[in-house]
Amino acid sequence: MALTRAGAVVQLVARDNKYFLVKLTSGQRLETHRGIFQHDALIGRPLGSEVFSHLGHAFYLIEPSTDDLIREIKRSSQIIYPKDSGFILMKLSVQPGQTVLEAGTGSGGMTTVLAQMVGPTGHVYSYDIREDMQKNARRNLERIGLAERVTFKLRDIAQGFDEVDADAFFLDVPNPWDYTGVVRQALKGGGFFGSILPTTNQVSTLLVALQRDGYEFVEVCEVLLRYYKTVPERLRPTDRMVAHTGFLIFGRPVTRAQVAGPEAAAQPATAPTNLAEPDSAAPWDAGAPDAAEDAAS
Repeated sequence: MALTRAGAVVQLVARDNKYFLVKLTSGQRLETHRGIFQHDALIGRPLGSEVFSHLGHAFYLIEPSTDDLIREIKRSSQIIYPKDSGFILMKLSVQPGQTVLEAGTGSGGMTTVLAQMVGPTGHVYSYDIREDMQKNARRNLERIGLAERVTFKLRDIAQGFDEVDADAFFLDVPNPWDYTGVVRQALKGGGFFGSILPTTNQVSTLLVALQRDGYEFVEVCEVLLRYYKTVPERLRPTDRMVAHTGFLIFGRPVTRAQVAGPEAAAQPATAPTNLAEPDSAAPWDAGAPDAAEDAAS
């Protein structure tokens, strides 16, 4: 049976989904409009158990999800939505023990997700030009006990990065096309690159830069998310949907072969990339049967 411990971040959730996030500290108490909780009374309790405030209001004591942690951070800028950050982790192949860089710390939402994923043996280096942003992000990471996994660096990234051979890099700035060259120098060969942009014209400019600076396997996508009302008798979508939040762009820096001799004349000026229209709707659909085959089966 898992028990709560001092220093852990827990969540108190009522049946109407009202919740409070708290870092358990001996001798402290949580004051809410539904009553007071003494931290000492919560420390050592089984996770998942029902607890009551001094006014008798019932809450469940549970471990917060990463989604919960991100939603509760103090924001000084727009954060990356959980629906996007989870997909970004997969596309960048972020794993425990890795070195991951990001530029554009913001409020630290994506920083939190990266720090949690690299684990205690990995490390995240986060660059931003605004000191106030990084101070807020650092406080957010300290609150949930992940600050030791992150090094914050205050710098104009046009000057480049201190790290080399990083496993992955996430670039969250309005003009990423200006930095694809210096990002490439920080990434290991074939490393994972990702970025997020709100508009199609920005994406087009970034695609040109990625081709120019030797990135291949480029993809552009967006993630749409729809929730459903959990009432068995009338299951249907909720009234609001988290639709477009940003375009996600991914690529891998590679070294193109330099062809010498008579064969060079037959080579195009720029090595072909996969920036042209793909043959299928998505990379994983390449081996799927087409509609005619489906109909015939």
